[in-house]
Amino acid sequence: MSISTYAELKTAIANFLARDDLTDQIPNFIQLAEARMSRELETREQEKRATATLTADDEYIALPTDLREVREVKLNTTPNTVLTYHSPTSLDSTYPSEGNGKPLAFSIVGKEMKMRPIPDSAYTMEIVYVGSLASISDSSTPTLFSRSPDLYLYGALAEAYAYLLDEQRAAQYDQKFSRGIAEVRTDEERAHYGTGSLHIQSIYSKQNARME
Repeated sequence: MSISTYAELKTAIANFLARDDLTDQIPNFIQLAEARMSRELETREQEKRATATLTADDEYIALPTDLREVREVKLNTTPNTVLTYHSPTSLDSTYPSEGNGKPLAFSIVGKEMKMRPIPDSAYTMEIVYVGSLASISDSSTPTLFSRSPDLYLYGALAEAYAYLLDEQRAAQYDQKFSRGIAEVRTDEERAHYGTGSLHIQSIYSKQNARME
């Protein structure tokens, strides 16, 4: 059968399970699979852009609620001013004075971004970041689901069999789910970097400036 909608996905999961007493649990299995995909993937769908207006004399600004990794922070000045990431300790030691000016560097402190120098004006800031995957629902069909419905199916089935304490089948579908995640990663790398001979570090490898 076709798996192109949320309803069809739930039906397919029920058919694979071959039982009718888990209907209320199937949305939970899908949600758990989505949570894992959101943690392990960095798809184009997760790359987002947010803008905010800074407040003069305030060195902190709230981060997007679904932020997982910062890719770039810049001020929309002429020309653009790209801010450099520092650890909180490095930021304070590099900019020990609390004097105001155009922000040149930032750090992450909890759910906020800290900037130095402290803004002296209401600059417009743009943040490019990796966020969470959009959840599938009756009214929302994420691009990843349209391209890889099997990923959602296998992930939900792995969670379902774990719920049923069927370790063998849980492991079987978890293996399919993990393989699907790896294949999506490969597709995303091709989309970012093409298939030429240019060597660029994978977006999935650890980077010194990576922020969780």
